[in-house]
Amino acid sequence: MTNTVDGGRTEATLSTGPDDAPVWPSEGRTGPAEGRTGPAEGRTGPERHRGPVTLRRDATRLSTADQRLLDSRLRADWKTKDAWRALRILSEFVEGFDSLADLPTAVSVFGSARVKRGTPEWEMAESLGGALARAGYAVITGGGPGVMAAANKGAAEAGGLSVGLGIELPFEQGLNEWCDIGIDFRYFFARKTMFVKYAQAFVVLPGGFGTMDELFEALTLVQTGKVTRFPVVLMGSAYWQGLVDWMRDTMAANGRIGPNDLDLLCVTDDVAEAIRHIVAVDAALYDGGGLSD
Repeated sequence: MTNTVDGGRTEATLSTGPDDAPVWPSEGRTGPAEGRTGPAEGRTGPERHRGPVTLRRDATRLSTADQRLLDSRLRADWKTKDAWRALRILSEFVEGFDSLADLPTAVSVFGSARVKRGTPEWEMAESLGGALARAGYAVITGGGPGVMAAANKGAAEAGGLSVGLGIELPFEQGLNEWCDIGIDFRYFFARKTMFVKYAQAFVVLPGGFGTMDELFEALTLVQTGKVTRFPVVLMGSAYWQGLVDWMRDTMAANGRIGPNDLDLLCVTDDVAEAIRHIVAVDAALYDGGGLSD
């Protein structure tokens, strides 16, 4: 018996054991199917994905589900459409929970989609993905290009499970070819829940606003006790040092954060050190009874 986890354009087929629990693929992974070339030849025009729906050419629209939900100019829709949107939002949580419920121990990796193959950031992310897989962790990313694709690639080639959580954007991005499991979300907040719920750590590489959003949300959740303390690793000390200095010399110095809040961060350039830190904090959390109700 097989189950297929469908993420739009990336599929992983999972065999099941006697208790119908998925058995994640590890050995024999060969990467993307040979001959995959993208859209069929002769097909032209834009293509958009809205959850399980694919729109092409004249059927596409530039706005996203998040934009339509949050646009205060569309007040006339609030009474007629928002109740139905609530059901769609619920369906995204159900789909995410159901698809990821049997995920092994995992780490979420964030970073810029603009990083090119062959750059130091790409090499670092690919090395990190492989090291996490060899340490027994699945790798979760936003499923896009750049750092996300590099981390997914490293994990997949090392025999680990590579997960991509995509998002509907005004410009079509799509899931990278290294995702074993891919889920396309309409709503950022549903996607954000999956990043936190199924990860034992965050590793953050150089990135832009989206990367900063994920970083500070993680720090806020840990600082306020909304999630059990878990490690947050910043990789690329030259990129992050200015931000860390500002948090220490301005935020902490003015009492806007606590004196120990910066201890939530581990800043390093060494993949091996990042893995050791994650493993050590993970072990201390379980040994110390950090998961008690």
